[in-house]
Amino acid sequence: MSDELFEKLSRIAEVECDVPLSAMTTLRIGGPARYVVYPDSMIALDALMRLLKADGIPYKVIGKGSNLLCSDKPFDGVVIRLDKFDDFYFLGTDLIAQAGCSIISLSYKAMKQGLSGLEFVSGIPASVGGVTFMNAGAYRSSMSDVIDSVFVYRNEKFEWITNEECEFSYRHSIFHDHPDWLIIAVRISLTTAPVSEIRDLMESRRKRRMDSQPLDKPSAGSVFQNPEEMPAWKLIDGIGYRGYRIGGAMVSEKHVNFIVNEDNAKAEDFLALVEEIRKLVEEKYNIRLHMEVERFNW
Repeated sequence: MSDELFEKLSRIAEVECDVPLSAMTTLRIGGPARYVVYPDSMIALDALMRLLKADGIPYKVIGKGSNLLCSDKPFDGVVIRLDKFDDFYFLGTDLIAQAGCSIISLSYKAMKQGLSGLEFVSGIPASVGGVTFMNAGAYRSSMSDVIDSVFVYRNEKFEWITNEECEFSYRHSIFHDHPDWLIIAVRISLTTAPVSEIRDLMESRRKRRMDSQPLDKPSAGSVFQNPEEMPAWKLIDGIGYRGYRIGGAMVSEKHVNFIVNEDNAKAEDFLALVEEIRKLVEEKYNIRLHMEVERFNW
């Protein structure tokens, strides 16, 4: 790729060059991305997507990067950041929010409106687009429980699709199968409740997270999905891997389903630890663990 592409991208949106993916992910791992583009409107986004498609340029949309394991090699493509897509508004008990909004921030704004339903995501450091893509969840609730519809860009058109069309399942959505579909905004259905009641629930969960999760160290949150037979953390504890380390990547002593970047971990350190845990768990319990964290640029 050349300065010619930089010129083309610059006509559409703000562009940065050679930005480390480690600076765009909560795990703080990843090699440099050749271009990072920040479109600020649907017109700009449409123009950008048409350009990338016409020129066959690889791309990746990244939100807060809280669920990504990027390789250490360079990504010779375009990272799209929807940070400027951060408008939202309340319409009755509905919340319409663009993909770049922080879900934590929205959960607190909903609380102040006396609207309940987002308490379970009040500790997930992700964007609206990210939690929708992953059908993120906690405390036995998921985004699919509150999403009414999603505003998407697909086939060079912007349109709303229903919750059912998103084909949500555990930590999965139709967007995994169609990476060229972009989540632009989401309509979320909430219910009314006393502000004090919502606030108390969010505060109790905040304390629980502080006590049980290694929030002081870079991580990508829970690494493995929970199998039906047993929670992932119990399986990892069962093989004695609490505090186990490969290179700079370490199984958290506080919560064993978190692998933290203890000391300038390489992507290969993290993945080697994942594979070792998988192998030993399968040997001992005959259960195959599946990563919840998305791999990119491998």
